Amino acid sequence: MENLTRLFAEQPDWAQALIGIAALLLTAFALNFLLKRVILRFAEPYLDRRTKTIDKAVAWLATAAPLLVIARGIALVPHLPDWAYSLTRNVAQALIVVSVAMAIVKGLSYANELYERLPRSRNRPIKGFVQVLKIIVLCGAAIILISVLIDQSPLLLLSGLGAITAVLLLVFKDTILSLVASVQLTTNDMLRVGDWITMPSMAADGDVVDISLHTIKVQNFDKTITTIPTHRLVSDAYQNWRGMSEAGGRRIKRSLHIDQNTIRFLDEDEVGELEQFNMLKDYLADKRAEIAAWNAKELKGDDAPVNARRLTNIGTLRAYILAYLKWHPRIGENFTLLVRQLQPGPTGLPIEIYCFTDTTAWSEYESIQADIFDHLIAILPEFGLGLFQEPTGRDFARGLKHEQEEAPAA
Repeated sequence: MENLTRLFAEQPDWAQALIGIAALLLTAFALNFLLKRVILRFAEPYLDRRTKTIDKAVAWLATAAPLLVIARGIALVPHLPDWAYSLTRNVAQALIVVSVAMAIVKGLSYANELYERLPRSRNRPIKGFVQVLKIIVLCGAAIILISVLIDQSPLLLLSGLGAITAVLLLVFKDTILSLVASVQLTTNDMLRVGDWITMPSMAADGDVVDISLHTIKVQNFDKTITTIPTHRLVSDAYQNWRGMSEAGGRRIKRSLHIDQNTIRFLDEDEVGELEQFNMLKDYLADKRAEIAAWNAKELKGDDAPVNARRLTNIGTLRAYILAYLKWHPRIGENFTLLVRQLQPGPTGLPIEIYCFTDTTAWSEYESIQADIFDHLIAILPEFGLGLFQEPTGRDFARGLKHEQEEAPAA
C-alpha cells in the first residue's frame, strides 16, 4: 500500500488528476452496478409484479447514489482545476435533482395505479390531481436545478418569480383552467370513466375511456377517439347517459304520423269487429256505456245524429296502443308511460309513444323498439287508419292512370 501511495505521489500532476477521476468513476459505476444489478434484482420478487412503475421509481432513486459519490468525491481528486471541480460537482448535483424528481414522479404514478385498483376509483378518479402534483414537483426541481447549475440560492430565483407571474399565468392558462375543471368534475361527480356522453360541439358520442388533467378521451361508437379539453366539459354543454344506465331503462320517444284524411267516426259494425281485440274489450265496454249515458242525458228526441257522441278510430287506436304497451313484457313498469297526440301538421297527426324499455343494452333496445312499431304500423288498417307519407312518382302515376280510366270515351 505504501508503495502504491509512493508511486502515485511520484506521478505528474495531470496523471494524478486522471488517476483520481478514473478511480472516482470506477467507484460510481461499481456502486451503480451493485444497486441495480444485485440489490434490485434480489428485491425484485418482493416488488409489485402487476406494474413496472415501481421498478422505474426505485431505479431512478438508485441512480442518485453514484451521482452523490461523484458530487462528494470530486473534491478528493488532486490537482483538479477549480473550474473543473465546480462544473463536475454542479452537474452531478443537478443530475441528482433530476433523478430524485423522476423517482417522485414515478412514485406518484404508482400511487395512482394503486388507487385505480380500488372500486371507488371509477367514481372519483385522482389522475388529474396526481398530474398537478407532478407539475409542482417538476417545477420545483427545475428551480433547484437552475440554482445548482449557476451555484446560487433557490431563494434568489423565487424572489424573481413575482415579476414573471403574468407570463406564467399566460403560459399555464390551460393547465389552470383544466385544474379547476378537474376539481369541479370530481367533486360534483359529473363524469366518470365508462360514462356514455354526447357532446355535439366536439363531435363526441361514446364512452369516456380516460380522464386526465388536460384532456378527456371519448371512444366513439365508430371506435374513433375524440379528445376533449377538460375545461370544455365545464364551459360547454354535454349529455351524460349515466342516469339512464343506472335507472335500468331506456326511453322510447317516437311518433306515428297518421294521415288525417283517414280519421273518422266508427259505426256499430266496426265497433263490433274491434271488440274481438282482447286488449280493447274493457275499453270499448266502458266507453260505450259512458257515451250511451251521455247521449241519453244530453240529447233530445229530435236532435240530429251529429250532436251525439261517438267513438273515433283514432281514439280507439290510442287506447289500443296504451293497452299493448302495458301488456308488452319488455316495457318497464316503473317508468312513465304515455300515448299522446301532438299538434297536427303538414305531415299528419303525430301519435307519440313515450315509454321505457326494461334494458339499456343498445342492441336489445333497438330490437324492442322496432318490434313495437312493426306491430303498430301493420295493425293500423284494422282501425281504418293509414300513415302519412309524402307522395312519390308512383303515387302520381297511379293517380293519373285512375283519372284516365274514369275519363269518358271520346
